[in-house]
Amino acid sequence: ADTACKNRPLDLVFIIDSSRSVRPEEFEKVKIFLSEMIDTLDVGERATRVAVMNYASTVKVEFPLRTYFDKASLKEAVSRIEPLSAGTMTGLAIQTAMDEVFTKEMGTRPATFNIPKVVIVVTDGRPQDQVQDVAASARTAGIEIYAVGVDRADMQSLRIMASEPLDEHVFYVETYGVIEKLTSRFRETFCAVNVCALGTHGCQHVCVSNGASYLCDCYEGYTLNADKRTCSAVDTCAPGRHECDQICVSNNGSYVCDCYEGYTLNPDKKTCSAMDMCAPGRHDCAQVCLSNDGSYSCGCYEGYTLNPDKKTCSAADVCAPGRHDCEQVCVRDGLFYTCDCHQGYTLNPDRKTCSRAITSSLVTTEESCKCEAIVALRDSVTSRLEALSSK
Repeated sequence: ADTACKNRPLDLVFIIDSSRSVRPEEFEKVKIFLSEMIDTLDVGERATRVAVMNYASTVKVEFPLRTYFDKASLKEAVSRIEPLSAGTMTGLAIQTAMDEVFTKEMGTRPATFNIPKVVIVVTDGRPQDQVQDVAASARTAGIEIYAVGVDRADMQSLRIMASEPLDEHVFYVETYGVIEKLTSRFRETFCAVNVCALGTHGCQHVCVSNGASYLCDCYEGYTLNADKRTCSAVDTCAPGRHECDQICVSNNGSYVCDCYEGYTLNPDKKTCSAMDMCAPGRHDCAQVCLSNDGSYSCGCYEGYTLNPDKKTCSAADVCAPGRHDCEQVCVRDGLFYTCDCHQGYTLNPDRKTCSRAITSSLVTTEESCKCEAIVALRDSVTSRLEALSSK
């Protein structure tokens, strides 16, 4: 087996998903898988070179192809890898592999050496970016892509990114706990140590070595047909076959559970809980978010009205008919108003109603002075007349 491996050196890059959905203990399983894969390879500067990339929302080249040429150093470097824990930017990771890893400066050997450039992507989720065009560019550039899906991995995305034939480049395991069982599959593929690895066996799903012969088997959720080569899917989402609370999604002979819109899958991967749709970042209401059993509606602060888009708000015309309680005149003041009265009326103490103004009977100061002078003159004249009369 070792001789067969030595006859096929590779420039091999592992791209491992460490997004938030991959729990710490599961990420440790991935690292064990990498270490066991390294053990099966004939590692060396003139043999197989290994690089590891770690990705989530960002991409980190843990070490390129030029760094380690012995298994012990590689495995030690793998043991130190820490998860990034956010996002699943698979397309960005493949693009980074082309731009920054498969280069002469980073240890990739020239095309004249005719050494296969191989990528193994390990992910448990759905890419949050576009992988189809990036993967196509990588394959056109001569990079062979293997896609390994775990748990809730999106099988369609795996098939989009993988090289042809898909049956030999797309693998799926139910949990990270059993990912190590793929080690022998890759050993057979890379080393061509038995009939199963030669590609002449005719098994639709799984070829199991049996000495100089082989047997066919099927992925979980499938049964072997009478021809002992092909497989038929078991309807895993039929009533009574699954434990999903809301939605059962068939997934390559197995199934995963999902939830209706406005609900989120609980840690048990089976039941669902209503999301707080009004949590920050979950809604697009401009002012007020009103939660409503897994959904939401938007509202506005006092003095604003909801626009036709049902999201944004505009300041209300507080003096529009029916919006105020002024008897005569409404005066707008920003989001508030005050009442006033027409000419000839005065505002009552209730600051809303008006009463007709009472015309004052009092004269002005100037007029009052004139009156006093006239009265004084009149009194003076009267006094003189009375004096003359008495004589």
